[in-house]
Amino acid sequence: MSTPRIVTRSVPQPAFDVLRMSGVHPVLARVYAARGVNTPQQLDTSFSGLAAADRLKNCVAMARLLADAIAAGQRLLIVADYDADGATACALGMMALQSLGAQVEYLVPNRFEYGYGLTPEIVALAAARRPDFLITVDNGIASIEGVEAAHKLGIRVLITDHHLPGAQLPAAACIVNPNQPDCNFPSKNLAGVGVMFYVLLALRAELRTRGWFEGRDEPNLADLLDLVALGTVADVVRLDDNNRILVSQGLKRIRAGRARPGIAALLRVAGRDPARASAYDLGFVVAPRLNAAGRLTDMSVGIECLLARDSGRAAELAAQLDSLNRERRDIEAGMQETARALMERSEPLDAYSLSLYDETWHQGVVGILAARLRERYNRPVIAFAPGSNGEAKGSGRSIPGLHLRDALDLVSKRHPGLILRFGGHAAAAGLTVRSADMAAFETAFEQTVRELLTPADLERVIETDGGLDPDDVSLPFAELLAEQVWGQGFAPPSFLGEFEVVEQKIVGGRHLKLRLRRIAAEPVFNAILFGREAPLPSRVSTVYRVQVNEFNGMRSVQLVLDHWQPGNA
Repeated sequence: MSTPRIVTRSVPQPAFDVLRMSGVHPVLARVYAARGVNTPQQLDTSFSGLAAADRLKNCVAMARLLADAIAAGQRLLIVADYDADGATACALGMMALQSLGAQVEYLVPNRFEYGYGLTPEIVALAAARRPDFLITVDNGIASIEGVEAAHKLGIRVLITDHHLPGAQLPAAACIVNPNQPDCNFPSKNLAGVGVMFYVLLALRAELRTRGWFEGRDEPNLADLLDLVALGTVADVVRLDDNNRILVSQGLKRIRAGRARPGIAALLRVAGRDPARASAYDLGFVVAPRLNAAGRLTDMSVGIECLLARDSGRAAELAAQLDSLNRERRDIEAGMQETARALMERSEPLDAYSLSLYDETWHQGVVGILAARLRERYNRPVIAFAPGSNGEAKGSGRSIPGLHLRDALDLVSKRHPGLILRFGGHAAAAGLTVRSADMAAFETAFEQTVRELLTPADLERVIETDGGLDPDDVSLPFAELLAEQVWGQGFAPPSFLGEFEVVEQKIVGGRHLKLRLRRIAAEPVFNAILFGREAPLPSRVSTVYRVQVNEFNGMRSVQLVLDHWQPGNA
């Protein structure tokens, strides 16, 4: 791999000055200003700052349909998706609708049997439960045939989704999706669970105006924000102002000991303290365990864990998910070895994209493989595994310069019939092609990507927040950073520094534990470089993050090295 170009984020001086004058820590003021925060109000994560539900197209209309259905005692069936966003949206819908008096069940399809979205086959499966309404969560915006099949059976469909729509929308009874045409909702980045949360807010408001809660307890939907936070972080949607409120409020409840038993159990099975939970824990600790169910079996285990009402049952299901996640890691390791061999036989750096297929690969894990290869080669990657009936199932991950779903749409229009099905968004997408057409797809995709990207787009760039005064490398500062909400589109701060390597040793079999200092007169800092066993030179230039390290009940500050290169001697 080529040496990355390291750039320091620009800091708009007016925004920095406003934030600093409002009392924000000077380093955080710099970090926030570089991420588009211009006023202290953007840092207000109180629930009152959320955009109103009536600004989300059709949200109020869907609430009225659901209120009518609840009042009439009609049967609702949630059709979930098989990732963490879909699972949390399903659990959220089940808990909230039940608390509002609805008759509701859920159905989560096995991805290997039924594929993605509300397909006619899933509708036939759902029809056996005799629902009056199907409610999709985190899917449905591309399910034209499935909605038509439901109509023929006399079942009305309500779609809640956040994925980008195609040229034609399904003929559903109602669609709530911030990315559908003519929707002026200020946050286009809601996850599927966020969309469902807004529908439920509107539904409760509608029921309140109808006097539904006279003589009934009115549920506090904010108590379910731990689910919203988990699904939002897990789906790697952009953490804009609105999403940061949702995540911050959810984390606040988790830290206060008010998490669902299932979320608390998933944290504990991974050795994490819910009282110190962070967005990182949701995205890299809880989400992979939850996703493992959808990747290897079906997501019902994950949903049942989220729905569990007692800690014993939750712990039992969390242990199953943890076991599945270990199995997933083993499968992924083997797939990475195969991918590495495939790459060694080709010239990947001459290509603008990577399309890889192997008969031994697992459908549920190709998305993770694509993400790993994207990180390594900084190119759009689509990894394929064999499906049924001579098909190959692909999962893609993209780089900032390429909108992956739009690129696949262009390939589909230029080569009709080459892609059988596809969907997704800018950063990630899924698709199906015939195994026999893999070579043709690789050529067509590469040609399209070459038109949409420049060589500069393929250059690895690491963004940092500049240097950091040694006095700021402290436990209080690390704890302050840990309290904030960081994630997609709102990256955790990283800093530049050149250090002398005072000590280094291998820990955990494959990580370097380091002691670093800038110059002889300054303090020595503990640091860690994950995934490296070979020793570092005596001086290194680094990009690092400041984190809290917990060991044997003791908390200390630690530098986590994200990148290093030889320093100036």
